Amino acid sequence: MALKEQLTEDMKTALKAGDKLRLSTVRMMLSEVKNAEIAKRGELTDEESAAVVAREARRRKEAIEEFGKGGRQDLVDKETAELAVIEEYLPEQMSEDEVRKIVAETIAEVGATSPADLGKVMGKLMPKVKGKADGKMVNQLVREMLQS
Repeated sequence: MALKEQLTEDMKTALKAGDKLRLSTVRMMLSEVKNAEIAKRGELTDEESAAVVAREARRRKEAIEEFGKGGRQDLVDKETAELAVIEEYLPEQMSEDEVRKIVAETIAEVGATSPADLGKVMGKLMPKVKGKADGKMVNQLVREMLQS
């Protein structure tokens, strides 16, 4: 089942069950997918829809961090609950060890030797881990490995 269809079905289920948090979160994701389709002027592939959902997850993580700094625990709790719902629609995330292994292989494949080669490594690496690992973590691991 396509991600958009899954979201639509889950929205109906949440509406019938009276689960307001799930309903509002799924509606928001469906809305973002539809907005992306409008911007593209066509249907999104499942991969593109997953990228939209991943972007929403990243937004929630950033919001949690900012609200935490501001001492707004009520908003941190709300965003955390939404993030839990959003993560159900993301593909299985890779562990840090799995990412480290792929980073090491890619660095060897590209022949990178210094931090100046970061762009080459990231260009080759991101298609391998797209949607399966957080880009921020990947970038940090590449920087670490290139500096050592």
